[in-house]
Amino acid sequence: MTGPAPVLLVPGWAGSARLLAPLRRRLVEAGWSEGHVMALDFTDPKGSNRDHALEISAAVDVLLERAGAQRVDIVAHSMGGLSTRLYLDHGGAVRVRRAVFIATPHRGTYAAYLALGRGRREMIPGSALLRELGGKPPVPPGVEAMTIRTPVEVHILPHASAVLPGIRDVRVCCPTHRGLLASRNAFRVIHRFLAEGEAAATERP
Repeated sequence: MTGPAPVLLVPGWAGSARLLAPLRRRLVEAGWSEGHVMALDFTDPKGSNRDHALEISAAVDVLLERAGAQRVDIVAHSMGGLSTRLYLDHGGAVRVRRAVFIATPHRGTYAAYLALGRGRREMIPGSALLRELGGKPPVPPGVEAMTIRTPVEVHILPHASAVLPGIRDVRVCCPTHRGLLASRNAFRVIHRFLAEGEAAATERP
């Protein structure tokens, strides 16, 4: 395979491939092949991260075969970042080169009390799933990662929950939680990181 690594876009709680469309379009415009950027739709968008991790695994298999590649990059929004971390921790790391976590509640969010579905329980601070993830490295060795968040966040409370220890964090001013997916500034950060790696993540939009 030549060109950039294939990219899997992972939606958040109640999210969809449609919401990821602006990000997918910009990646294609920036040089990724149409067939090498896949936006995932979960069977149950409000369901468990454990089920979502299995769906991520299946999607990665499809994308690798389609692209003729050995590793993919993953860009995950909100709760989709928790599913992505589960996938990485359960064998997926060997198939992932770089991971971007956009506004992910790594230590939970109090906004989850207003949510629905099995994903709701898993995003509540102190949940069994969050304790499991918190007892492991943020990402397995060999995977480069970064976090992106907005200072006007109202879905990830407290805001510091979107940060991972030892992982480069970038604040982008000032889209909404979902607006990060369509933000030009956020895309510039994502594009540099996917194209150039951790060194590029030190830059600001």
